[in-house]
Amino acid sequence: MERELLLTGIGGQGIQLAARVIATAAIAEGRSVQLFGSYGGMMRGGNTDATLVVADGLVEAPPTIGHAWSVIVMHDQFAAPILAKLKPGGLVVINADVCSSRPDPARSNVVEVVANEIADRVGNRLAASMVLTGAYAAATGLVSLHALEDAIAASLPSYRQKTVDVNIAALRAGFETAPRDLVASWPEEVRA
Repeated sequence: MERELLLTGIGGQGIQLAARVIATAAIAEGRSVQLFGSYGGMMRGGNTDATLVVADGLVEAPPTIGHAWSVIVMHDQFAAPILAKLKPGGLVVINADVCSSRPDPARSNVVEVVANEIADRVGNRLAASMVLTGAYAAATGLVSLHALEDAIAASLPSYRQKTVDVNIAALRAGFETAPRDLVASWPEEVRA
């Protein structure tokens, strides 16, 4: 098994943290991982993307990929190029609070999550990326909720450790909003 995930948003939304948390969780579960982050020219408000490849064996994909099995979209501004890379039948997890971009529903599986609203309820709007990360884990079964919870503390820098609890709460809330293991119901050619 080798799965590609593309994440996109604007700087400051937690895209790089979400990618690192998923990568750390996958490594903890014994998988191989390749992670590549890219940033726009601005500290906040510019584009930020991440490419993550998770495999049961050696990762064969290059650090930049032309097509992806799944996508997480935090913001519309830079969504179009990432959505264009989605494989037919792939999964898109969208922050429905701010994203109006949608892939063709006949070609993809879409999980819409009001991530900002949920993050506000758990106590910090900045945890919206963890809401989508939890929803992604529930829909794909790629990594377990437990491994993601452990990965949060390991992924946050020391000056952000005080946010571990709110990030875990956001992760759990996102996990509860998404359909469980949506991927298991896909046709074999899409799952492969």
